[in-house]
Amino acid sequence: MCSRVLGLIREQVFAGLFGAGMVYDAFVVAFRIPNLLRDLFAEGALSAAFVTVFSASDKQRSAAETWRLASNVLNFFLVLLSLITLLTIVFAGEIVALLAPDFSATAGKAELTVLLTRVMSPFLICISLAAVVMGILNTKGRFFVPAMASSFFNLGSIAGGTALALILPRFGQPAILGMAIGTLLGGMLQLGMQLPALWRTGFAYRLVLDLGDPGLRRVLVLMIPAIIGMSATQITLFINTNFAASCGEGAVSWLYYAFRLVQLPIGLFGVALSIAMLPVLSRQAADRDVAAMKETMVSSLTMVFALTIPATAGLVILAEPIIRIIYERGAFTAADTLATAETLACYALGLLAYSANKVLVPAFYALDKTRIPVIASFLAIAVNVGIVLLTIDSLQHRAIALATSGTMLLNFLFLMTVLYFSLDGYPLRRLLLGAGKVALATAALSLVLFLSKGAFATWWAGDILRQGAVLGASIAVATLSYTTLLSLLGLSELNVFVEKLAARFRRRG
Repeated sequence: MCSRVLGLIREQVFAGLFGAGMVYDAFVVAFRIPNLLRDLFAEGALSAAFVTVFSASDKQRSAAETWRLASNVLNFFLVLLSLITLLTIVFAGEIVALLAPDFSATAGKAELTVLLTRVMSPFLICISLAAVVMGILNTKGRFFVPAMASSFFNLGSIAGGTALALILPRFGQPAILGMAIGTLLGGMLQLGMQLPALWRTGFAYRLVLDLGDPGLRRVLVLMIPAIIGMSATQITLFINTNFAASCGEGAVSWLYYAFRLVQLPIGLFGVALSIAMLPVLSRQAADRDVAAMKETMVSSLTMVFALTIPATAGLVILAEPIIRIIYERGAFTAADTLATAETLACYALGLLAYSANKVLVPAFYALDKTRIPVIASFLAIAVNVGIVLLTIDSLQHRAIALATSGTMLLNFLFLMTVLYFSLDGYPLRRLLLGAGKVALATAALSLVLFLSKGAFATWWAGDILRQGAVLGASIAVATLSYTTLLSLLGLSELNVFVEKLAARFRRRG
């Protein structure tokens, strides 16, 4: 939550300083390039593959051998990612021309994007190594420090980036260059703040690079299908970026602002659950405890439903006031608010699927069935392109958000079906019953929000303080109604969560 809230503050800074136009469009595309590679090497293939192998090594091999494996993996990827970073810097012009060819139609836009790309390219190294360190800490049962690490990325981006954005124009440099340097500083902080916790686990770094290490080879073998699968996602992003760049000035920015906002519940629910679940599933898979794996999966998915379905309803109903309160100031106009809110509503429709997929994919890693997410990803490309082509003339940039949601939903249904047969079934009746209870409680939440919009119409149209007050009160009352009804309906995951939370507070008391 700290990380996502700070991420929103970071986007508020961008919105206030640069709005939605040429400069921020250039930053978004430039940042997307190392981000595409990060998804391949860090938060996607590398992280999941490393946790799977490291968990097995931690259980079956000596501590010295396990730490040697960790050092070997860190050193190998430091060398590999440094080479990829150098290639990105050298060929930045060609990459930008491929990713956003329409930028060349606006004077200086492509050149600015190339400059920002070169500055932010080393971010890939920091964030990928941070993912390996996070995997080590998670396997050792330490979740708080690596979870907080991304907060330091946002702090570095906000503090360092804003300061440099104010200073650099005095030296004839664009202010957005300061934000790019701030992003790089944030990546360094995200890696650096995890290192003390890493040393406390007993990690002893070794200067070793053994390409014949079976552990390293196992990581690479697991990564190959995952990279192929993730490349499908990157192809989709590449296609969508091309489409967005052709939708006119500001379209790339509107999509990015909206997606960053929908990332808040995805990070809180989908990513957090998947990070906590992967080491558990890996241990259960190593013990061949299929019954426990089924229980873990169904419980995790039910919790995803309980958290994301009401979040989807809230984001769709309150999209415009949320965007207005968070972003509309400085260079971010009322027209930008309307365009971003429409985009947010389209993205929100895929929130459940996006978060659930974060939980489903690690299950296939634990089962050593990494090819399944690959197949799902490539099927999704065709669906994405089809939806965009059918709707972009009428919906413009909104078509891209709608296509993303449709793609995620298809992925979700495919993975759920295959996992059912891979595990020889799981308690589907319990899962559907839980989803039904969540849907009923979400209906109550939606009714409260609709009544609030009608009853306090003058407040919704008032100054920023009034809007913030009525938004906060509406969300609080709707959430209370939702949790109360869900508790009365007897959702077991909610009761367990409340009991654990109460026990934690009792212990502290």
